[in-house]
Amino acid sequence: MHFHPFEVSETHIVYACLGGFVVLFSLFARVAKEKLYVGEVVFATLFGIILGPSGANVFRPRDWGSTSDEVTNEITLEVTRIVLALGVFAVGVELPKSYLAQHWKSLTLLVVPVMFFGYISSAGLLVAIFPKLSYLSALVVSACLTPTDPILAAAIVGGHYADRNVPGHIRRLLAAESAANDGLAYPFLFLPLYLSLDKTTGEAIQDFFTTAILYSVVLGVLVGAIFGLISSRLMRLMQRKGFIGSESYVVQLVALVLFIEGVVTLMGSDDLLACFAAGSAVSWDGHFNEQVEDNEVFASLIDSIMNCVVFVFIGAWIRFPDWTNAAVNISPARLVAFFFSILLTRRIPALMLLYPTIPDIHNWKEALFCGWFGPMGVGAVFISTLALTYLPEPQKDDPQGQLQILATCIQPIVSCTILGSILIHGLSIPAFSLARTVTLSRSTTVNTPQPEWIGQIQHIEPGIIMPRSAAISTPPSRVDSPAASNLPSHIGTIVQDDRNSSTGEIASISAVPGQTQETGDVPPPPPAEKRSVAFVRADGLDGSTE
Repeated sequence: MHFHPFEVSETHIVYACLGGFVVLFSLFARVAKEKLYVGEVVFATLFGIILGPSGANVFRPRDWGSTSDEVTNEITLEVTRIVLALGVFAVGVELPKSYLAQHWKSLTLLVVPVMFFGYISSAGLLVAIFPKLSYLSALVVSACLTPTDPILAAAIVGGHYADRNVPGHIRRLLAAESAANDGLAYPFLFLPLYLSLDKTTGEAIQDFFTTAILYSVVLGVLVGAIFGLISSRLMRLMQRKGFIGSESYVVQLVALVLFIEGVVTLMGSDDLLACFAAGSAVSWDGHFNEQVEDNEVFASLIDSIMNCVVFVFIGAWIRFPDWTNAAVNISPARLVAFFFSILLTRRIPALMLLYPTIPDIHNWKEALFCGWFGPMGVGAVFISTLALTYLPEPQKDDPQGQLQILATCIQPIVSCTILGSILIHGLSIPAFSLARTVTLSRSTTVNTPQPEWIGQIQHIEPGIIMPRSAAISTPPSRVDSPAASNLPSHIGTIVQDDRNSSTGEIASISAVPGQTQETGDVPPPPPAEKRSVAFVRADGLDGSTE
């Protein structure tokens, strides 16, 4: 037997690169997140591009299935499925007690009319920019880009900057919406697929309502909620009997995600919506939040490990040569034009129109923020890969018919859009922070004129004995001038404070700004041991200074 210590394996190279990236990023994570406001998503995606076929060519996830696109799609589908299931479940368990019951109206308006508007408007843009696509085929691509990605949304609105500057009700609303609309993408995807694949329109509509709506969505929600409630009750009972501790909750819930994912997928229902429903049911009574309020292991697991791994995977998954294909009118310029068009029209117009009817959005600024932060990422990769399992194999050179054109176009469009979303949305918070810092710096460097009332204050030089009448008399220029009415409330009249050596009493008379006091001739005070100047505050407190 020969000893070969340096046999290079792509799998082991990937292990080393992924582990090394996580280790290096964790060393600077606090600086990146709390100082630069850049999360691991942006760095992981760029690192994946560097490792991928367009860079060092050592990490090629599309080649894991050898030459079979079917195996490659299956691997991509399952990797993204598990990450999304953990992400939407984490959103559900981190919501406050009975959140969905209290905020159902706001959430419904976000995931139904706003999502539907983005669905149809994005399809229109696709037809205009990529004319080879029919509107029905464009709806399939639009269904991949309509949901808000929960992993990317959590990385953006859950950072240090968002904690300080974004209201809590907006952060919770965006998190809940991102988890719910990923599961609700199933009906949006299968409606145009059924219309394209079924023989008749009637059969397609029947399949849509019975399979996509009732069996996938409704049954998935019921199964997830039931499993979540049962798990919550069992964990509470076991803890009461002393069988488990609070540290066991994280392990139990990660296992619950895998269990629900497996069961619901075997049933053929909506697994993502089932996991979100299960997470919400687990935390419905607030018991889970109480048990893990000091234990952030679950959130750290999702943020630090799964996010890094999946976005490195996505960066290497992107196939840049596919962004140019004259047979289906795909070019980098068209892809970039589509991305910026969808960025401005997918959510912002609908939210600006509907925000008066959404209870959790209080003004147009919050509506604009919610409209802007609708990132696309892991969910778009998952839905587009799921769509490919129902379509024929792509033909890059000469696609025939709408189904082949759709199969050829869907992933180049989706990959360019999610890369742009990761960069634009991931760097939006640093851009806002930089703009705010520059604005504040400029405002502080402006030479602000001295307030007029400063010049009206009488100054008493140390060692000079001033008659009491002079100290308490208010000059006419001060009383009658406009500046007198603008005096701050804590500024009174400067008086002479005389402390008699024998009695120790303080003699001081205050005058309200803007009013005069009639005083007679007062003889000069006897010599005092100590003299001081006092600002007699309007609230009655003594502001004497030596």
